[in-house]
Amino acid sequence: MTKTQRKYFLEASSVLQWILTFLFLGVTCIMLMVGLMFTSLWLLPTLYFIWLVIDWQTPEKGGRRKPSVRKWKVWEHYRDYFPIKLVKTAELNPNKNYILGCHPHGIMSVGAFACFNIECCGFSEAFPGMRVSLAILAGLFRIPLFRDYLMAAGLCPVSRPSLGHLLSKHGTGNAVVIVIGGAAESLASHPEAQTVIVKQRKGFVRLALEYGADLVPVYSFGETELFHQVTFSEGSLGRRLQDLFKKVMGFAPCLFIGDRWAVLPYRTPITTVVGHPISVPERVTPTEEEVDHYHKLYMDALSNLFHEHKVSCGLSESHKLCLM
Repeated sequence: MTKTQRKYFLEASSVLQWILTFLFLGVTCIMLMVGLMFTSLWLLPTLYFIWLVIDWQTPEKGGRRKPSVRKWKVWEHYRDYFPIKLVKTAELNPNKNYILGCHPHGIMSVGAFACFNIECCGFSEAFPGMRVSLAILAGLFRIPLFRDYLMAAGLCPVSRPSLGHLLSKHGTGNAVVIVIGGAAESLASHPEAQTVIVKQRKGFVRLALEYGADLVPVYSFGETELFHQVTFSEGSLGRRLQDLFKKVMGFAPCLFIGDRWAVLPYRTPITTVVGHPISVPERVTPTEEEVDHYHKLYMDALSNLFHEHKVSCGLSESHKLCLM
C-alpha cells in the first residue's frame, strides 16, 4: 500500500516528537520548574515540590499508569515509520511472572519502547492476561514533571525495589522488560554490528531466582541500523568523557547521525522477537552456582533465538552474535 505525503509527514513528526522528548524534555522540565521559582508564579513549583516529596516513592511502587497515554494515535504513526513488528514464538502463562531481557540496547531502544511500552505492536493481543512494564534508568524518575509523564506511559525504574514490587505485589501475569546491556551496550551500537553485553550482567538472573520469575530472551533485529554513531577510540578524550558521564549519571551520551536532519533514524524495519521462557525456580537466597547455571541457560537461549531468526529478519546467514 502506497503511503501518502500526509502519512509520511505524520510518521516523521511522530518519531521526531519522541526523539525530542527522549533528548530534551527532562532538561526542559528542570529549567521550567527552576525558572518559575523566580517569577510571580513561584507558588506553583513550590506546591509541586511539596507534592514531589510526598510522592517520591511512587515510581518504586508501580507508578501511575494511564492506559490512554499508551494508546495515543501518534504511536501508530511512530510504529509505521520504521516499521516495527512484534513476533511471538511461545506462550506466556498469565499465572506466572516473567523477566524479559531485551537486546540489543541500540541508541534509544526503539524496539523495546514500541513493543513493550505502548500499545501499537499488539503485545496485549499476543499475550493475553499479561501486564508488561518496561524498566528504564531510575534517575529519570527524579526529574520534576518528566517523572509524571514517564509513569503515565507505564515506565518503571530499573531498580531492585521497583522490580521487586512488580514481581511480588501485583500477583501473577507480570512481564518486566529490562534492556540488559544498558549504557555500555549503547556505545557498542553500530550498523552491521550485533554486540550484546551480557556475560557479566547477572543481577537480572538473581532477581528472577529470588521471585521465581521465568526468564525470556528478546532480540530486536534492526535496532543497531537506525543511526550511525560517532565512535571514540578507547583511551581518547571523547571516550573518557563518555565513560565519566556514564559513571556519574548512569547513561552514556552518544553522538549519532540519523537520516533526515541528522536526527530522524533511518527507516529500517525492526522485528522484536520474543523467545521461549526459561523455567526458573524460586530461591530466597540463590547460590552463585544457581545464578551461573541459569545465566548460561539464558545466554544459550539468546544465541539460539538470534541464529534461528536472523535470516527471516533481514540478516545474512554469516552474521554472528558477539556476546561480551
